[in-house]
Amino acid sequence: MLSRITQTSGQCGGRPCIRGMRIRVSDILEMLAENVSVSEILEDFPDLELEDIQACLLL
Repeated sequence: MLSRITQTSGQCGGRPCIRGMRIRVSDILEMLAENVSVSEILEDFPDLELEDIQACLLL
């Protein structure tokens, strides 16, 4: 599950991202903290999968 989280120097300031995309783990966690539903996040980011969001929560 954690293999979905990548950290590449030079991409998004070296912050953890999801599967090499420019979607930062911190962005997903902030949305969840603001009560944005998982279904809304998946709708707004069609490249994301449910397992990506679950991996963010494991960090």
